[in-house]
Amino acid sequence: MALRDEFSEQLKASMRAGNTARTSTLRMVLAKLKDFDIAARPKGISAIPDEEILGMLHGMVKSRRESVVLYVQGNRPELAAKEETEIAVIKGFLPAQMDAGALEAAAVAAIAATGAVAVKDMGKVMAALKASHGAGLDMGAAGPLVKAKLSA
Repeated sequence: MALRDEFSEQLKASMRAGNTARTSTLRMVLAKLKDFDIAARPKGISAIPDEEILGMLHGMVKSRRESVVLYVQGNRPELAAKEETEIAVIKGFLPAQMDAGALEAAAVAAIAATGAVAVKDMGKVMAALKASHGAGLDMGAAGPLVKAKLSA
């Protein structure tokens, strides 16, 4: 089942269950998806593919994590909790992320495969990681790890 269809089905189920927080988050995701679809129309694309939807979801999680930090600093725990709830709902649609050990092994393998020897080769390594591991890769964690490996 495509992600787009999954969102709609989950929205219907959460509405039936009376789960207002989940319903609100799913409506927000669908609205953002519609915005992305509209932005893609000039390129001749009527509906963005699942890979771009996953990127959109990762962006939504990232912005909410940043908001949580700001809300905690501003002593607004109720807003931070709301953002955490939204993160949990959105993450339910994302593929499982690699653990630290698997990420390190993948980074070492990508460095070896690309023949990278310095930090200036980081782009090649990151591209190889993204190509081989796709959505299961946390680019935010992979970047500093690869940089540290190439700096050593």
